Amino acid sequence: MTSSHTTTPLVRLLRYGHLFQRRIWLATLYSILNKLFDLAPPVLIGMAVDIVVNQQTSFLAQFGFPEVAAQLWILAALTFIVWGFESFWEYLLKLGWRNLAQDIQHTLRLDTYGHIQQLELTYFEERSTGGMMAILNDDINQLERFLDVGANDLIQLLTTVITVGGMFIYLTPSVAWMALLPMPFVIAGSYLFQKRIAPRYMAVREQVSILNSFLANNLGGIATIKSYTTEQYELQQIERESHVYQQKNQHAIALSAAFVPIIRMVIALGFSAILVAAGLMAANGTLNVGAYSILVFMTQRLLWPLTRLGETLDLFQRAMASTHRVLDLLQAKPAITDGSHALTAPVIGEIIFDNISFHYAQRASTLRHLSLTVPAGETIALVGATGSGKSTIVKLLLRFYEPQKGRILLDEHDIRDLHLHDLRKSIGLVSQDVYLFHGTVYENIAYGSFNADTEAIIAAAKAAEAHEFIMELPDGYQTIVGERGQKLSGGQRQRISIARAVLKDPPVLILDEATSAVDNETEAAIQRSLERITIGRTTIVIAHRLSTIRNAHHIYVLDKGEIVETGTHEALLLQNGIYANLWRVQTGEKIVYAN
Repeated sequence: MTSSHTTTPLVRLLRYGHLFQRRIWLATLYSILNKLFDLAPPVLIGMAVDIVVNQQTSFLAQFGFPEVAAQLWILAALTFIVWGFESFWEYLLKLGWRNLAQDIQHTLRLDTYGHIQQLELTYFEERSTGGMMAILNDDINQLERFLDVGANDLIQLLTTVITVGGMFIYLTPSVAWMALLPMPFVIAGSYLFQKRIAPRYMAVREQVSILNSFLANNLGGIATIKSYTTEQYELQQIERESHVYQQKNQHAIALSAAFVPIIRMVIALGFSAILVAAGLMAANGTLNVGAYSILVFMTQRLLWPLTRLGETLDLFQRAMASTHRVLDLLQAKPAITDGSHALTAPVIGEIIFDNISFHYAQRASTLRHLSLTVPAGETIALVGATGSGKSTIVKLLLRFYEPQKGRILLDEHDIRDLHLHDLRKSIGLVSQDVYLFHGTVYENIAYGSFNADTEAIIAAAKAAEAHEFIMELPDGYQTIVGERGQKLSGGQRQRISIARAVLKDPPVLILDEATSAVDNETEAAIQRSLERITIGRTTIVIAHRLSTIRNAHHIYVLDKGEIVETGTHEALLLQNGIYANLWRVQTGEKIVYAN
């Protein structure tokens, strides 16, 4: 199989666009027919000259119309018919290519975004959001622009060369070579132009991604920028990257702008040669005056469109640079693949971590030979310093990452064998970093449970101690929360996140610092609701506030990726180890002075 690195972007795109093959052929046919009728007016002009000059011996007179007036009326009718068909085919080709461009753009964007969603978290951590946004939006739009205009231009140019070249060879084979002489130089120049311009446009597309990344980061961190009064610094950053983008575009423009003037001078030589050589033949009587008129006009029709070849190739290379980036993204292989087994039976919720070892790329080990069991329906807690591996355990359970060693079982099923949808549908995650989508409170609670009715959504909000503050919002459940929920406080966002998980009603619930952003009163209220929610449900709680996990069935204390203490709250206090020390610090029994 041909490697994607050696196959041209156009070939890769054509392979991808096989679903639109019939429509591509139809649009191509419309372009050819339109161009054929577009080439007819010069022939009609030549016939008009022939009628006026030769009158009763003209071409049309041979068909039984000796009168000049009759010939001219017939020619006028032919002209009307030709222009009518040209307009008809032009309407169809524009309709065909533009709708095709929109449909391919739509399908490619959906396929690319759908594929991105299947990629593992590591892929997103190693790339900027702005860069991927540039591919999904700007790069795919570049392809749409070429299909909208450039594809038709290339097809019609080829149609013109074949049709007019054949006509020249038929009418005046002795001088046809003069009109066709510029063609090899134009083709060779176009080939060299493409080779030199392609890397320049690829550099432009890459810089677009970098610039978009800066813009996305800055807009997302606008509060931090304002609080640290770094507006001018960030403006200078954007100015620098925008200037690089400007320079790379100018580097490409310098080459593309030179193409048309050079090609125009080559074309002028061919046009002048036909003008003189065929004119002398007409003057000597060896070439009909009408035929000479056709040749002059057709030479212009043949050669002049070549001056637009630079613009078309410019558009083509921009599109191919973008296509290369889009298709490379589409061919990125997910590191975490879907399992083959479905969870057909109801999930009981027993979870086993069996000798798990894991480390992030280019980092020291995060987990070392970790083994623990979460009995179905019980609540366990994970405690430890930042970086001890607590959240990593959760990410491995959700298969955001894969362990290098060991296995994780859910109801005796290795989670690598399960469908990702079934696995993650069985787990409800309330993260410390709450993400709310731009929309209403109602929509954010219902996210992932889109068929839930209003009563169920309100019940979930009440269970999360969120209903009361929601009713105090300007529009209640229909209040817009803003991007990332910025119109709400941290505690309000967290309670909506808990309500979302409650509505999902998963057999396994994960609470990753679920009360970290709330005050003591709200924490107590949420804690009461969580005690009700977790009854009969397998629950994993990650907490720094030990007061929130004192009733857990089992507590695991992690240190540098290993379990160093286990037991209930009371048992761990009696051990007088790390947990007991943390408890005393948090309850004020032991005061730790800063150095």
